[in-house]
Amino acid sequence: MRRFIILCLPLVLGCCITANAQRFVVKTNALYWTTATPNVGLECSVAPRWTIELEGGYNPWTFDRQKNIKAKHFLVSPEARYWFCESFFGHFIGLNANYTQFNVGGIPLFKDIRREGWAVGAGLTYGCSWPISRCWNIEANLGLGVWYTSHGIYEQRKCGLFNESVSKVAFGPTSLGLSFVYIIK
Repeated sequence: MRRFIILCLPLVLGCCITANAQRFVVKTNALYWTTATPNVGLECSVAPRWTIELEGGYNPWTFDRQKNIKAKHFLVSPEARYWFCESFFGHFIGLNANYTQFNVGGIPLFKDIRREGWAVGAGLTYGCSWPISRCWNIEANLGLGVWYTSHGIYEQRKCGLFNESVSKVAFGPTSLGLSFVYIIK
């Protein structure tokens, strides 16, 4: 959690020193909530068509203690965006980075094993934001790029035995979102 605060601090301070005419948004990704992961994003305009964003999510829950089913993780994702029309409206492209630590097991993707470790990633994002009222938007985005992960593989049961250590590079999604956005002017 201390790392999350340290990573958020430069974004918040950077937004505080911008001109008064700049806008800020607060958002939450509905797709992330489907995994029972609370999340929030802060984005601020730094130029007429440029914004910077910092999103974070944290899932501390074990879904079934007996079977050790969990998807515990936290994710921090900064992104720089270029908007084709104006900040926070219409289409955009972006460059994102990600850092996550995880302890996941018993879910359909990892039925009989548990993975515990960390990953970093970077990629390109494309998205669009549609206004639904004066202060609310809906935003959809998809990012693709590269991930590097280093993690251990364990037996699924609680306190399961260590099987192997894995370090690898993988290509795939670096962001996926359907977010509700509140614009602060």
